[in-house]
Amino acid sequence: MSNDKNVKPADQAEEQEYSLNDDRRVRVLSPGALIAKRFFRNRLAVVGLVILVAMFVFSFIGGLVSPYGQDQTFSTTTQLNTQYAGITETSSLRYNAAPGAEFGALVQSSANTAINSGATSFERNGVSYTIESPASDLYVISSGGQVVAYASTNVVSVPSGSQALPFDFQIAAITAISNASATEDTGADAPEVTEDGTVVVEEGGDAAADAADAQAAGNTFTVDGQTYSFDDSGNVMDASGTIVAMVSPFVISASDGNTAIPDDLRTALLTAIEVDASEVDYTAADGSEHTYTITYDAYSRVYNVTETTSNMVYDRYASPSPEHWLGTDGNGMDMLTRLMYGGRVSLIIGFIVVFIAAGLGVIMGGISGYFGGWVDNLIMRIVDIFYCLPSMPIIIILGSAMDAMRLDPWVRMIYLMLILGFLSWPSIARLVRGQILSLREQEFMLATEATGISVPHRIIRHLIPNVMPQLIVSCTMSLGSTIIMEATLSFLGLGVKFPFASWGNIISDVNNAFVMTNYWFIWIPAGICLMLAVLGFNFVGDGLRDAFDPKMNR
Repeated sequence: MSNDKNVKPADQAEEQEYSLNDDRRVRVLSPGALIAKRFFRNRLAVVGLVILVAMFVFSFIGGLVSPYGQDQTFSTTTQLNTQYAGITETSSLRYNAAPGAEFGALVQSSANTAINSGATSFERNGVSYTIESPASDLYVISSGGQVVAYASTNVVSVPSGSQALPFDFQIAAITAISNASATEDTGADAPEVTEDGTVVVEEGGDAAADAADAQAAGNTFTVDGQTYSFDDSGNVMDASGTIVAMVSPFVISASDGNTAIPDDLRTALLTAIEVDASEVDYTAADGSEHTYTITYDAYSRVYNVTETTSNMVYDRYASPSPEHWLGTDGNGMDMLTRLMYGGRVSLIIGFIVVFIAAGLGVIMGGISGYFGGWVDNLIMRIVDIFYCLPSMPIIIILGSAMDAMRLDPWVRMIYLMLILGFLSWPSIARLVRGQILSLREQEFMLATEATGISVPHRIIRHLIPNVMPQLIVSCTMSLGSTIIMEATLSFLGLGVKFPFASWGNIISDVNNAFVMTNYWFIWIPAGICLMLAVLGFNFVGDGLRDAFDPKMNR
């Protein structure tokens, strides 16, 4: 009694607070608190937990605060050069037969031989032909007093939508233009050529005045009682000034068969070729301005005409900017927003797949471990069959089948989760079976059997809760591998489809070496997010495994 009296109240309080035999202290350190204490002592586990919290905040909250949608596209104005027309210069004689006349390739070959040798006649298959040259580059071929064909380096073409011109008109037009002096000033307005070598022309103009000037200069010819005038560019006009034909050694054809090249633009392009200009500035009747660039292809001997236009296009692979912190992808979408929504999809797929696998594994493993016997053998043989299945080829085949069926992206994502979950349950089933085989022989299970508790109640209320620690560790570590599997399938084009984003299909842009080497902001952020998420799940899984192990001293 004297010893108790000598103990001070403060010492008694300290002894009560730190005593290991205090029942209240034992009650405070519950199993859950012990597990949590061991978990938070593991620094890597804490780091993994912080990483996962950051990934969830980034993916689920970041998508809500982002000002853009995951499939919102952005456009920009750019200058595009599109093929407009091709101009070919005629370097050899072209033959044009009269209507109803037979003047085939063999006769043309004989005519070429006669013309090159300077002969005025030739004979082919018993038929005699005479050659006349009313102009320097025109040869008229007759037989029996009838003109059957002509050959010239000039080509007679008509404006778009006009009918073909009579044969006699073609000969008369080529003769008149060929005989006219190339340096003679017809008085017609020629396109303006600037000092930098650019041809400038406006659509329209006073065609009647140009025709009158050409007639005043004496550049006219008459066919069937009608008088036509022509200018230096080879445009043939009727009395009203309307262009009815173009005579030139150049053949102009639009790249688009439905596009009609205006006559004044055609004249400007030919003028540019003559003065060796490389650009033509053209103002259409509606006021729109166009710039055409002329380049010569020595191999094909064709002048390519390209049009420079301002077009709204997707802002593809734009560099990081204040508007788009991580730039834009190949579809002109904000990369940061796509990363947020992609993380949401990847994490959801990972959790749902693990839940499906855990559900099937717990059911099959619980039944197998509890009942044993032939039930255990049957379920384990099913597990062995699943282990023998080549999972990746099966997933690739099913992905190709879904591509062929063109399933909706949302439906496809559901099927993907079901397939991955259905193929992942055997490992969990074996884990649950092994745990239950050891737990079912313990005293508390004998007590449940003695008290008459039903079999489903024994499994669900007594066996499964004791398996949960190992099951949580296994599922946590499986999340990382599931996310990697989804990313791999999406990278191969067999997983999540557009417009949904996932970290895997974002990285799929690097299958282009140019994108990989020049646009780092497309794939490196997604790769970092994927790495951090998997690393976080692995750290947390290791921490839970160590925390549930009672032999750990940390």
